[in-house]
Amino acid sequence: MLDRSTTTMSYHASRRDPETGPPQYRTRTVFEDATPEMVRDFFWDDDFRPKWDNKLAYSSTIEECLTTGNMVVHWIRKFPFFCSDREYIIGRRIWESGRSYYCVTKGVSAPIPRQDEPKRVDLYFSSWFIRAVESGKNDGQLTACEVLLFHYEDMGIPYEIAKLGVRQGMWGVVKKIEPSLRAYQKARFLGEPISRPAYMAHINTKVNPELVQAIKVAPDSTETDKTAIASKPAVGIFPKVLLVGGAIVLACSLNRGLLSKAVIVSAAGRLADMRKKMTRTRTDEDLVNA
Repeated sequence: MLDRSTTTMSYHASRRDPETGPPQYRTRTVFEDATPEMVRDFFWDDDFRPKWDNKLAYSSTIEECLTTGNMVVHWIRKFPFFCSDREYIIGRRIWESGRSYYCVTKGVSAPIPRQDEPKRVDLYFSSWFIRAVESGKNDGQLTACEVLLFHYEDMGIPYEIAKLGVRQGMWGVVKKIEPSLRAYQKARFLGEPISRPAYMAHINTKVNPELVQAIKVAPDSTETDKTAIASKPAVGIFPKVLLVGGAIVLACSLNRGLLSKAVIVSAAGRLADMRKKMTRTRTDEDLVNA
C-alpha cells in the first residue's frame, strides 16, 4: 500500500482482505534515535495524541489497574461529514520481554449507554510490537526503534469505501507522527511531567525472554492448538513476533477480565490462520513462477 521514508523514519504498510470481516493492515515503522520506552509512552499517551492524530475528538479513562496496567478507555473519533463520528470502548494492556513491548488493544464492553450518534465500533483490534533495532546508519548500534502494527476494525461503512479512505489518508497521518514524536522526546528531556496514560504504560507484565524463546521453539502441549500453531515459523506480511505475542498473552494471567483469555485465544488463532493462508498463497505463486 505505502512505502515511504525520511532521513529519520521509514514506513511500510500492507493490507490483506480476508474472506470475511474488515480489511487487515500491517505496518512497519522505524524511528531513528528513539528508545522503545519513549515510543511506547508516545503511542499510549491519549493526552498528547490529538497533537498528531486530529481524528481523536475525545478520550477518557473508564477503568485502570495499578497492578497490571490494564486500562479501559473511551474514545470518540471524528469521521468525514457524510458519516457520524465513531465511539470506541477499548481495553488495553502491555507485556514487556527484555525491553521489547507487546501492546494489545481491543474493543470491549462497558456500562456506557449506546447512542445513535456517535456510532459505537464493537469490532476493533489494534496492537503493536515495539523493540530496539540497528540504526539505518549501519553503525552497529541499536539506537533505532521498530514498531510493527497489526490493525483491523469494522467502522460500519462498506469495506471498499473504508479501504479508499485509509489509502488516501494514510500518509497524511503518518507524516505527522515523526515530528510529534520528536516534540514528545524534547518535552520529556526538558522534564515535563508525564500524563496519566503514559504513566500507565510503565505498569506492565514482565515476561522472561527465555519464555518467549520457549514458546517459539517448543510450545507447551497443555496450551490450545492455537498456541502451537502460533509457534511455527511465519511467512508473508504477518511476522512471527505477532504470532508469538499472541502466545505470550496466552501464557500470562489476565486480571479483572479487561482482556479475557478467550479474546486473546481468538486473536492468536486469527493470526495463525492468516499465516497458514499466506503460506498457501506463497506456494501457489512459486508453482506459477516455476
